[in-house]
Amino acid sequence: MTNINKISVFAPATVSNLNCGFDVLGFALDAPGDTVDIELTNSGRLELVAITGDGGLLPVEPERNTATAVVRMFFDRLGTHHGARVWLHKGMPLNSGLGSSAASAVAALVAVNNLTGHPMRKEELLLLAMEGERLACGSAHADNVAPCLYGGLVLIRSYDPLEVIQLPVPEPLYSMVVHPHVHIPTREARAALPAEIPLKTAISQWANLAGFVSACYTNDKALLGRSMTDLVAEPVRSPRIPFFDAMKAEALNKDALAFGISGSGPTVFALFENKPQAEQCAMAINKFLLKNNLNNEYYISRVNEQGPKILNQ
Repeated sequence: MTNINKISVFAPATVSNLNCGFDVLGFALDAPGDTVDIELTNSGRLELVAITGDGGLLPVEPERNTATAVVRMFFDRLGTHHGARVWLHKGMPLNSGLGSSAASAVAALVAVNNLTGHPMRKEELLLLAMEGERLACGSAHADNVAPCLYGGLVLIRSYDPLEVIQLPVPEPLYSMVVHPHVHIPTREARAALPAEIPLKTAISQWANLAGFVSACYTNDKALLGRSMTDLVAEPVRSPRIPFFDAMKAEALNKDALAFGISGSGPTVFALFENKPQAEQCAMAINKFLLKNNLNNEYYISRVNEQGPKILNQ
């Protein structure tokens, strides 16, 4: 135990899949993100005091909300009888493809781990965060929670046993993400994926992933862009995103290295070699969507190497 009984932690949004790495690639953004405040108590009870920024859509029962559910798992794993009061501040849209549930889980776990004297290593926290993902969308995938917790750009080499590799980030590299106001639940997006893919498609996807990893180590951004082709998820998910083809064409016309779907969508992302290119593309897509009566917001960010941030120390 530490002598601090209350803490506030910010955890960032993430872009996952990166076209060629379904469920195995992701990177952290600077913003947006979620903030979780946790206060330890001696009551043995877990209380979700308040949720802000969710429009009343998230479950308020502690066992059903990702942030509090992982705190309960944390206490159970330690065999402790602590209680906690939790405040969840959503700073990103729900079902956006930006790792909303991952950010809530990671912020809560980092907070409670700090409050209890760091009894768990990051690897253990990651496993609990993945269980939070299982609660949120039915699949314990790590491509959001791993970059959110570790920061930077990550590759999940294996799920059993779990092995996470932090990749070098090609420099300079800027991301643009645009979130159209379309509702695509993660569970539905995952259900739309094919159960099997042809061998030819699989071979091409493996080659793209290998090219991506090579590009990270050689700082070859042209190879990075060529490798970021999605032959698995984009063909079935892009029709659910209004104006996807038009947004992709706009990004590529503005010299994007790559363009694709962030996570399960509807958020889209593009990578650029400089910040002005990323900003110009984001503003152009934002203007285009508004002209077509589709509200949206956009973010510009480098890859966030830090990950979660303690706000009150």
